[in-house]
Amino acid sequence: MHIAVLNQHHQSPDCPATCRHYSFLEELAKRHRVSLVASDGWRRTRITANYPWVPAGVELYECRVPYANKMGITRRLRSFAGFAGRAFKAAMRLQKPDVIWAVSTPLTTPWIAARVARLRGVPWVFEVQDLWPSFPIAMGAVKGRWLKQRLYKLEKRLYHSASHIITLSPDMTAYVRSMGISPDKITTNYNGTDLQLVDAVQAAEVEALRQKHGLQGKQVVLYAGTYGRANDIPTLLQVVEQMAANPAIQFIFTGSGYYEPQLHQLAQRVPNLLLLPPQPRAEIFQLFKLASLSVVSFNNLPVLASNSPAKLYDSLACGTPVLVTNPGWTKTFVEQHGCGWYTPAEQPEAMAQVLKTVLARPGALKEAGVQGQTISRKLFDRQQLVLGVEEVLQRVALKLP
Repeated sequence: MHIAVLNQHHQSPDCPATCRHYSFLEELAKRHRVSLVASDGWRRTRITANYPWVPAGVELYECRVPYANKMGITRRLRSFAGFAGRAFKAAMRLQKPDVIWAVSTPLTTPWIAARVARLRGVPWVFEVQDLWPSFPIAMGAVKGRWLKQRLYKLEKRLYHSASHIITLSPDMTAYVRSMGISPDKITTNYNGTDLQLVDAVQAAEVEALRQKHGLQGKQVVLYAGTYGRANDIPTLLQVVEQMAANPAIQFIFTGSGYYEPQLHQLAQRVPNLLLLPPQPRAEIFQLFKLASLSVVSFNNLPVLASNSPAKLYDSLACGTPVLVTNPGWTKTFVEQHGCGWYTPAEQPEAMAQVLKTVLARPGALKEAGVQGQTISRKLFDRQQLVLGVEEVLQRVALKLP
């Protein structure tokens, strides 16, 4: 089977990123021909050089399009439009594939996939990573009723146009169904994590990290991810400051993004915040294993309750329970499986109180960590999740129901 993949945000494990599709492409290329149309935007974020930019066997058709998390709205829109134009040309020049797999975000990527699929007479699969345009509209990035209506109509047309839809969470699936899409046309496939990288972490490495940063006898609360405008970073800043008087609790943040300057300013004022640079994929798991608890935070916006954050899966796989702020499926999941706790977004006093209470119960932390590790082995292994994606692609390519 020849699979053409359109993904503006391709990354390798040398980047500080989740690398879901790198893991999937690596496995799919062992059994299928895989052509990847991607941008070079994330090449600049590589920290190490331990991995090839694409897995062995993957044919890369790269578009030179800049992108960075720090970009403002205008520059991001230019990046999205630039990739759309270049990706269309590249996809049209490919040897005819059996199926096209389009990874969104942004919405321009599946839009291009739909056009190429129609012109070339091949089916296509729409992978929904975030709900667009709902997310940028909720964040205030899209202005004007007319434009919003046009984008919502485009979204709905793309759902109907696709032969199948893959979502990364149950709440995303529910949303797509609410658009009039048959449940038979939707498959939930969690973001997942790389268990082989989790298992490769040695206890001595974690202890060396603890010694390096002077964390002996301290409980570590970890935030690993983007310092973006959707991640409720102002609340975390207030929580860190409120808990600065407790020398036994240390916050570690690793990542980059919009709120970096404020985090650096706070780290200079308080003793309980350690800022680390972004980490390559293989090394982030050392930090998760070092932590007593990790925080998965987002703003109080309904659209964000459906998302599928990589740090949730990475943390649980390492045996580190999570504190989530989304009232959607992640809250239900951690409470149902006893692998974490919930506190409402944008309420720093409430979060600080939950952290104090939970960290004072080492037995409960340990039990929640074991529960998270157990459920990760059952549901979040990317070596198993890729088989579900492969089955979808094969069914679509063969035009099976």
